[in-house]
Amino acid sequence: MSDLQSISSKLWAMANELRGNMDASEYKNYILAFMFYRYLSEHQEQYLITNNVLDLEEGKSVNQLYRDQAAGDDLADYLQDISSSLGYAIAPDDTWASLMEKIENSSIIPSDYQTMFDNFNNNAALNKEAAQDFRGVFNDVNLGDSRLGSTTNERAKSLNRIVKLVDSIEYKSEDGTDILGAIYEYLIGQFAASAGKKGGEFYTPHEVSEIISRIVTLGREKTDAFFTVYDPTMGSGSLLLTVGQNLPEGQPIKYYGQELNTTTYNLARMNLMMHGVSFNNMYLSNADTLESDWPDGPDAKGIDQPNCSFDAVVANPPYSAHWDNSETKLKDPRFKDYGKLAPRTKADYAFVLHSIYHLGPEGTMAIVLPHGVLFRGAAEGTIRKTIIDKNYLDAVVGLPANIFYGTGIPTTILVFKKNRVTKDVLFIDASREFEKAKNQNRLTEAHISKIVDTFQRREDVEKYAHVATLDEIRGNDYNLNIPRYVDTFEQEEEIDLVEVRRLLEKDKREIAELEAKIAETLRELGVE
Repeated sequence: MSDLQSISSKLWAMANELRGNMDASEYKNYILAFMFYRYLSEHQEQYLITNNVLDLEEGKSVNQLYRDQAAGDDLADYLQDISSSLGYAIAPDDTWASLMEKIENSSIIPSDYQTMFDNFNNNAALNKEAAQDFRGVFNDVNLGDSRLGSTTNERAKSLNRIVKLVDSIEYKSEDGTDILGAIYEYLIGQFAASAGKKGGEFYTPHEVSEIISRIVTLGREKTDAFFTVYDPTMGSGSLLLTVGQNLPEGQPIKYYGQELNTTTYNLARMNLMMHGVSFNNMYLSNADTLESDWPDGPDAKGIDQPNCSFDAVVANPPYSAHWDNSETKLKDPRFKDYGKLAPRTKADYAFVLHSIYHLGPEGTMAIVLPHGVLFRGAAEGTIRKTIIDKNYLDAVVGLPANIFYGTGIPTTILVFKKNRVTKDVLFIDASREFEKAKNQNRLTEAHISKIVDTFQRREDVEKYAHVATLDEIRGNDYNLNIPRYVDTFEQEEEIDLVEVRRLLEKDKREIAELEAKIAETLRELGVE
């Protein structure tokens, strides 16, 4: 077992035991938040050392030096300096090392945790440019939850146990590689798997993220210009990060994302930074994507392309969600060119149109949706027809059922591009290729590679893929249901009726012989 697997599985087992009766989707807010706080504190320590902010003395810890040298009136200057570089600042009494000292010396009091987070929020405001990235990031840590303990002291003891657990983690592998981000991502996935339906609200399974990310980064070569990626329903940010991981090494990248759920938005902020993304290269918003067209106007920081468009757009939106489809939205530039609005009870195409609007002219977009978007009629049929006639749809990939947390329905990945040269659509039926796991199906590396390779080659593959012309799709009345294009029918083996009759006669003879033997045995025993 690798260092990462060993550390992660051990941590998960301990965390699972500590959470007791608390729901996994809620307990994650504690352990992941404290992991992030430790990361920020140790990252600040490293900054103080490497930038010679502190005068180092042999025999003294960095934390002690920080406490001594940033004392009194000098503290404000130290905090301002740290914040201007890191985007946040932690005072000497609130560092992770100081917190551990208090716990080990039994000098911590219940209010220390609230004070620590309050001070972090106040210091985050010192850097106005980064205030949105850090302020309130720990607000979802409910320090008063009775499930932590019925009294203030019991809750403090529970928090102490969590802090000790997080402190026990070795963030580097034996070869010195930083594996903190990978551990964090592993825990998010484990919490999602344990949270049932709620898990699907904040996490896209890594295999699906891999497919989407490889598709939207295909053929990308390293450049000095920033690659921009946008996720309008970013959840915990795992899909954004996977896109970055599939770009050429050293490629500068800016991440843009919006999330409605505040708790999940905070999780995404932590997740990106725990993976080493600088606050200068992440632009995240906590709002309703369909109500608030973001990024737009003054919020479009770092975007050079018109209409706030991106090199890649990726999304796994909530399936068939309700939304306000007021007729006034037909004037919205995102929706106005399609003649109809997505139904009030099925916002799927609203997310599609929002994402297409923000797709750059040479970019690629991939979005996960339920199969209904392929064939449902009425307003959705009108929108689908317009998208196809505009030649934006590039591919339809059918995924297996039961691979997402919280739903067993089969899903599809729709791929879009603007300025396409070819006038066709690639259909891939990968619905039958998966590995059965305990609670859900999963895709192996071989399954993922086959999908991406087939997408790249763009050729017919018997019972797996078909390149359909637009005329062929129009002939199907713009219905995109995959079985119309990929024939997966398997001819049943011909039954030999003569052989079947022979076997039945043989079975009858054997049964008669057995019944005779049983009757004889019963007579010998005196049973009539």
